[in-house]
Parts: sequence; C-alpha cells; structure tokens
Amino acid sequence: MAPPRRVCVTGGGGFIASWLVKLLLSRGYAVHATLRDPCDPKNVHLKQMGEVRENLHLFKADVLDYDALTRAFEGCEGVFHLATPVPEDKIVDPESEVLAPAVKGTSNVLKACSAMKVQKVIVLSSNAAVDFNPNWPQDRLKDESSWSDKDFCQENEDWYSVAKIVAEQASLEYSEKHGLNVVTVCPPLVFGPLLQPTVNTSSKFLIYVINGGPDVMSNKLWHIVDVRDVADALLLVYEKAESSGRYICAPNSVCTKDLVDLLRKMYPQYSYVNNIDADRKAPLSSQKLKDLGWKPRKLEETLSDSVGCYEKAGLLQGSAARHCRLPHLFRLAGDQ
Repeated sequence: MAPPRRVCVTGGGGFIASWLVKLLLSRGYAVHATLRDPCDPKNVHLKQMGEVRENLHLFKADVLDYDALTRAFEGCEGVFHLATPVPEDKIVDPESEVLAPAVKGTSNVLKACSAMKVQKVIVLSSNAAVDFNPNWPQDRLKDESSWSDKDFCQENEDWYSVAKIVAEQASLEYSEKHGLNVVTVCPPLVFGPLLQPTVNTSSKFLIYVINGGPDVMSNKLWHIVDVRDVADALLLVYEKAESSGRYICAPNSVCTKDLVDLLRKMYPQYSYVNNIDADRKAPLSSQKLKDLGWKPRKLEETLSDSVGCYEKAGLLQGSAARHCRLPHLFRLAGDQ
C-alpha cells in the first residue's frame, strides 16, 4: 500500500485551517500542521480529530522562523500557507502586528518550500487584496484582475489589507521568478461552525450583527463564504493541475440591512444591530473558481450552521452578548 500524500498547513489551529486539516485527513492525506505553541489549549481540537490522528503531526513553528518551517515542510509535496494575523482591535504597531508576520512570514514560507522541494503552494490571501479599488467601475463585477489600491489602504490606515496586498503580490512574483508553483485564494468574510475553542474575528462580526451593540455599521455590500467551502476551494486548487494565479472565493453578496432582515426572519428572538448607514460597492465574481468545479453552499445554510454553533457555545446570550463589539477591522472596512 502506497504511503499517504504528505502536505503541511501553516497556522493549523485557525478557523479556516482547522477545517482544511479535517478535510485533508478525511481524504487520506498525512498532514503536518504548524502552530506557534502546540500545547496551547486553543489547539486542543486538533488532537481530537478522530481515528485519523496518526496522520496528523503538529510542529512548533512561527512563520518568522525559517529553520522551523523547513523542518515542518520536510517530506511534504504541498504546503497550504494560512498562518496570518487577523487583528480584532485597532492596529497600533503595523510592522510587528501584521506586516512582518504576513509579508516576511510569507517570504519565509516560499523560500522554505523551494529549499525543501515542495511541488505546489496554496497561499490564502483575502478579498482585502481585491476589493478596495476606488477606480474600479461600480457597475462591473470585480474579478481576479482587480487589486486593492495599496496607497488608498495606507491612507485609511488599513494595515491588514496592505499586508494582504503585498504578501499576495510577492507570492505570485516569487512563483514567476523562481519557478515555484504558487496559487492564491481570496476569500471574503468567512462564517460557519467553529472547530476551534476560541472565536475568530470574522465570526465576531456575525455575532455582533445578531447581538447588536453601540458601533455603527454601514449598509455596504458584504461578501460571504462558508468556512467549509473555503477548505474545499483550497484543496480543489491544490489537486487541479490546471489551477494557476489567483482565485476569488466569494459566492454570496448581501448588504448589511438585507443580512439583518434575513437573520431576523430565521431567528426573530435576537436584538440585531440597528445603527446602519448607507453605502454600496461593486460585487465580486467567483466564476474562475466555479469553472474549476467549486460548488459553494447557499448563504442560508452557512448562517444557520453558524448561529447553531454560536448558540451551543453560549455566544448569543448572557454576558457574552452584553459585551459584544464590532471588530475594528470591519468598522474600517465600512469606511472604504
């Protein structure tokens, strides 16, 4: 019997990465997962992934530590680079909080992949590298040719988007220069059930919409994808030999008011956000990814499974609901 195909997932304990690890294990892959601290209780869920545990190997590695990355990548045919900070609060020190981990970290990952003869690398980018393009015609769908304007994002002190733009562009440039097969995937707001015991930033966005609170939200067009569909997309572009370049992963678009109305219809018992200003922008197209065979879920299924998970975890009642705030990243997004 042939040994399982071996891949590595950086930041393996994160919201999207956990679902990707689960998917890879279910498909028979041997998985190396890098974690800054494998013993941290927030990563305990990885050690509880059923009968396939023998195919999961945890590595202590920071993306700023090149040597640790080479050890984690040894023997791997592919790498999924998902480790990146998604700040919840206002960024005080852009260099240390997001730019170095995202940009220098991605550079280290790519160099380590070349050194360890990795065949294909999937880099998780973000619609933050696609969507903030003030010169794009409002009546035209944004496709993979749209790049966020780095200067525009810097002027708005949107350092998360700046980091994503620079890291993704550098990944594709590295691929062209060094011959490493790199494909990027750009998801927007990611909702869905949580595997990890902590609540990630995008889930806190939805929890805030449901619980309500003091922060004003603009009635902008939000792009939404299910975390399980992101995992499917990452594996799809990895396994498809013809995949290349970047892929937008944003099947659902809904403005804030319509999202609140849809949720209120499904779950009338919650308070919901009611401070909503007006704003709209051009939608994104995921056609390139769908042409590869990607079949994402309907928004209603994602919302239903998300709310069910939050209810089970007690995030929509009691003190958790009373102290709910909209993550700063999304207050910023509403201003662009």
